[in-house]
Amino acid sequence: MEEIDTEEEEEEEEDELLKRHRKEKKELQAKIQGMKNAVAKNDKKRRKQLVEEVAKIESELELRHEEELQQLSLPLDKSSMVESSTNGIANLELEIGNEKEIKQSRVSKAQKRREKKAAQDKEREERIAEADIENLKGARHLENQKLAEILAARKLQIKQIPSDGHCMYKAIEDQLQTQSSLLALVELRAQAAEYMRGHMDDFLPFLTNSNTGDMYTPDEFEKYCHEVAHTVAWGGQLELRALSHVLKMPMEVIQADSTPITIGEEYGKKPIILVYMRHAYGLGEHYNSVEQLNEAATEDVS
Repeated sequence: MEEIDTEEEEEEEEDELLKRHRKEKKELQAKIQGMKNAVAKNDKKRRKQLVEEVAKIESELELRHEEELQQLSLPLDKSSMVESSTNGIANLELEIGNEKEIKQSRVSKAQKRREKKAAQDKEREERIAEADIENLKGARHLENQKLAEILAARKLQIKQIPSDGHCMYKAIEDQLQTQSSLLALVELRAQAAEYMRGHMDDFLPFLTNSNTGDMYTPDEFEKYCHEVAHTVAWGGQLELRALSHVLKMPMEVIQADSTPITIGEEYGKKPIILVYMRHAYGLGEHYNSVEQLNEAATEDVS
């Protein structure tokens, strides 16, 4: 019974160790992504150095994890030898044999689990590497390059906004914070919807039923406004127009393949600047905010 309990305790200990390893790998990936974002896209020298740094960090973490897994199986031999030494030579040999058999079985199972997980991790890393190579040739990479050049000329860089359906509103919220405004996501959505309801004739002609091709009915328009206010419905040019009137501020939208679009120019103030991306994520279009180009990136660009 004690042998079964010991085996269960060892398995629990190994599961905890593997759980910590997964957490550390996840935290490392987040750190690496932050390091990548801090390097300008056109700084080939620094990006090459970054690749070497990342490889070294990942290698060190993997080596430490392997050593910890190996250490996990060592205490069993020592404890079993001490315990069995009081029972005579015959019992000692018997117990050593039993412990060795149990250990071999346990290590075999643990090894299989580790090998399976290692194979899965390797396959995932290969897929990520293939995707990265493909992105270097794809529309997403080209779009990022163009936007980086456009923004660098204005001493700006992209500030990443989560892709969760709220991206346009969160990008505006981020821009407003630089102007000491406390207007947040929920309020921006609510005020955009309220303005659109109050100016239905200005917005209705631009909304059509995807099934019939007909202009929205008043009921359909009300449903649309409700979704603007209360769901994660993606915001676009109509909502930007509404918010430019609500805030009485221009909205400048920078794009990779065309000149910037400014909505609400009549207000003549410093505009809120957003970045519109067609290929940012697999789901399609996305808005990001902007921030001042950091000093290191500024030196690289100049």
